[in-house]
Amino acid sequence: MSLFTAYESAALTLQNRIVMAPMTRARTTQPGNIPNDLMAQYYAQRASAGLIITEATQISDDSQGYSFTPGVYTEAQIDGWKKVTAAVHQAGGKIFNQIWHVGRVSHPIFQQGGAPIAPSAITPVGTKVWIVDELHPEGQMVDCLEPREMTQADIDRVVADFANAGANAVAAGFDGIEIHGGNGYLIDQFLRTNSNHRTDAYGGTPEKRIRFLLEVVEAVSAQIGADKVGVRLAPYVTFKDMACPEIVDTILLAAKHLSALGVAYLHLSEADWDDAPQVPESFRIELRKVFKGSIIVAGRYDVERANEVIEKGYADLVAFGRAFIANPDLPYRLANQLPLSPFDKGPLFGGSAAGYTDYPSYQAALQAVVRSSDDEVA
Repeated sequence: MSLFTAYESAALTLQNRIVMAPMTRARTTQPGNIPNDLMAQYYAQRASAGLIITEATQISDDSQGYSFTPGVYTEAQIDGWKKVTAAVHQAGGKIFNQIWHVGRVSHPIFQQGGAPIAPSAITPVGTKVWIVDELHPEGQMVDCLEPREMTQADIDRVVADFANAGANAVAAGFDGIEIHGGNGYLIDQFLRTNSNHRTDAYGGTPEKRIRFLLEVVEAVSAQIGADKVGVRLAPYVTFKDMACPEIVDTILLAAKHLSALGVAYLHLSEADWDDAPQVPESFRIELRKVFKGSIIVAGRYDVERANEVIEKGYADLVAFGRAFIANPDLPYRLANQLPLSPFDKGPLFGGSAAGYTDYPSYQAALQAVVRSSDDEVA
């Protein structure tokens, strides 16, 4: 059993245990945040992953926090995603659509001039979003402002928006969806004591703070089936002003409930910067005890660390992010111990094919070198 062996569970049948992690690339067609042919090419190039999880996708017109990120709530967006799923499936891949609401990690420019919504009216200190507009035509990171506390009507609407987005994603041809419950966005904001100061049924105790997450999962599962639903959580990620002393125990409680609901997998987003906190083995052991479905881990993994976490039984699948940007054939390169190409940070967000679909596979790059050598000899 290793990273390169096939994987099968009640919900997943995959050609290997390598997952392409969700990564915002902001290449949609404007206006309308519509997925397009370029995005279809990008994802199809990477279809040798056991599973692709798309970049985070808006569930509604008020759930956006960054310019040019895709949606899945209009007919045009659904039609655009159909191009992506068809291309990936034709290339032999499997693909899930990650859906999100950013909550307070937004800006009035995405809210028709109003305040973003959040569990509580608490500004995320030091948190910025990427905006392209008349004042920032080249794109700029802009500070988040104070959000508006959600009413019960807001909560009910957002839960319904998640369910609708899940149904739309399946209609667009996705094999399933992943609910983004980590990294400081709306669901994560409900889970943490520092961002959730509510005194109603959604705040206070861990049981109340996980309620919004469970309502979303139940609503989406009712639409498409729990076996097509994954959930991403991030207990050890604290950026976007999300340090919470109770989050680990809260997420273990949530995982127990998610297991009972029968979701396809739990995706653990781990901190991946240089001095990031390490996920303790005790947490991995406890998570496996309380969650009986598939577990995906994503962080700064290489083949050795990935195989170790799989062999110990702490995870079933391992997600790779940045390495997939410049290496569309990443599984082939990893399996054959081939060098990885570095990626250019410049065109990460927005732009054209440059830095997006123009990274060659290893074989294509090798053939280009051979042709160049032949031309020099001639």
